[in-house]
Amino acid sequence: MPSSELVSVTIVTYNSGRYIKRCLESVLEQKYPHKEIIVIDNASTDGTLDILEQFEDRVRIVYNDGNLGFAGAQNQAIGLSSGEWVLTLNPDVLLMPNFIAEMVEAGQLDAKAGTVCGKLLAISPSFDLPEQNRVDSTGIFFTPMLRHLDRGSQEVDRGHYQNFEYVFGATAAAALYRREMIDDISIFGEFFDSDFFTYREDADVAWRAQLLGWRCVYTPNAIGYHVRAVLPGNRRALPAAINMHSVKNRFLMRIKNMSGSLYWRHMGAIMWRDAVVLGCCLTRETSSLKAFGYLVLHWRKFLEKRREIMRRRRVSDEYIGSWFSFDPVSHAMPKPKAKSRVTAKSRVARG
Repeated sequence: MPSSELVSVTIVTYNSGRYIKRCLESVLEQKYPHKEIIVIDNASTDGTLDILEQFEDRVRIVYNDGNLGFAGAQNQAIGLSSGEWVLTLNPDVLLMPNFIAEMVEAGQLDAKAGTVCGKLLAISPSFDLPEQNRVDSTGIFFTPMLRHLDRGSQEVDRGHYQNFEYVFGATAAAALYRREMIDDISIFGEFFDSDFFTYREDADVAWRAQLLGWRCVYTPNAIGYHVRAVLPGNRRALPAAINMHSVKNRFLMRIKNMSGSLYWRHMGAIMWRDAVVLGCCLTRETSSLKAFGYLVLHWRKFLEKRREIMRRRRVSDEYIGSWFSFDPVSHAMPKPKAKSRVTAKSRVARG
């Protein structure tokens, strides 16, 4: 039976003119009728504003005077939203028409499912569908080195990842969050930690949600396409600011969420990866050294956030530790009644 729950779609743009029109069109063409769309622009200078003006009669748009980062602007959008669910969406994502409906349906399978993720496939910046689909993400997982990676990333899609599963978390490029969970796990009024600014904020939310007893459901029936700019191995092609935040947030996430016993369990792997990160900062990526200065300067604030999270945690170290593996961890969940479907390619919104 179709759901009547309102979904708030929240999108943050920053010089996103190449993508935002097709993204918004795919959201507006969703077959799920109960939705509101909120766009926060972080002071774009590339023509994004001219495109957004074309949607002002159908979309609520806020034009910021400066760049608040992904985390801060998403918090701003969430604060303006009123849906029982919030779908965070990157402007470089293209949704199939049933995406929102399938995400909500999956979330309703479990009252403790605070997050839902679908099957994201890779697409080129031109939004042209590839001859051979590759997976972008089917949820995120953590390794003992404290790397968080997208499950299935860059694998050829051969019809796998077709089961409903519990996974550790979702990439915020297209993640559906239950309002009840947003309110429950927010720390000092923030869902995404604005100190992250950009990058890894979704992994931080996933870890915090798990600590507070919420689950993440993966549904293979919600199909979208994502242009991913950040992949392991392409750091040198990224702006220096992005790499600095990546380094900072690796350590900030640990300060906030990691217990002593979990650290000791994986200390060797963590220290090895830390040495690699520090060595790269000292030799090839010196602009990222300011990340360590930021951590030292604000350490009291970060410890306060940690104390609040640890005070409210509801699960054991054994449970959290079971998710950290070099191979992606997932757990089976009941599969809903099968429905007839067409292929993703036949459903893509063409513009």
